[in-house]
Amino acid sequence: MKIYFAGSIRGGRDGQRIYYQLIRGLQDYGQVLTEHVGDPDLTQWGDDGPTDQGIYERDMSWLAEAELMVAEVTVPSLGVGYEIGRAESLGMSVLCLYLEQDGRRLSAMISGNPRVTVKQYATVPEALVHIQRFIADNSPSRPRQGLDQAAERS
Repeated sequence: MKIYFAGSIRGGRDGQRIYYQLIRGLQDYGQVLTEHVGDPDLTQWGDDGPTDQGIYERDMSWLAEAELMVAEVTVPSLGVGYEIGRAESLGMSVLCLYLEQDGRRLSAMISGNPRVTVKQYATVPEALVHIQRFIADNSPSRPRQGLDQAAERS
C-alpha cells in the first residue's frame, strides 16, 4: 500500500517529532511516499534544491499515486489543507489527526467535512491506534471517485 503523509513544513515544524513517529508507524502498513516530512533536518524553509514548482509537481504526483492519506493537522498549514482537499477530490480516504490542545481549535473546514475522518489524540500511541483502525476500515482497493476516475476507465 502507498500512503501519503501530510504535516506542516513551511507553516512551522513544531510537530516534526510526532510526524517522525507517525511515519514510522505507518511504515508497518506500506510505503510512505512522503517520509521526508518527518526528517529532523528539514526546516520550515522546506526542501533545499527543488523549486517550488518542482515540489508541487512531485507532491501532486505522489498524492495521485497514493492509496490513502494520513495528515497531522495540529500545526496549521496552507499546503496540508490543499493536499487534503486534493485527496478528497481524488476520492481518497483521508485521516486527519489533531493533538488535543487548550485554547486551540481545528479549522471547521476540516472538522466539519463529512468526507474526512478526524481523530483527536493525546499521545502518539493513541494516534497509532487511530491509524490502525482507519487503515482496517478503509481498504485501498476501493475504486477512487473524482478527477482521475474517468482516466482510470479509459
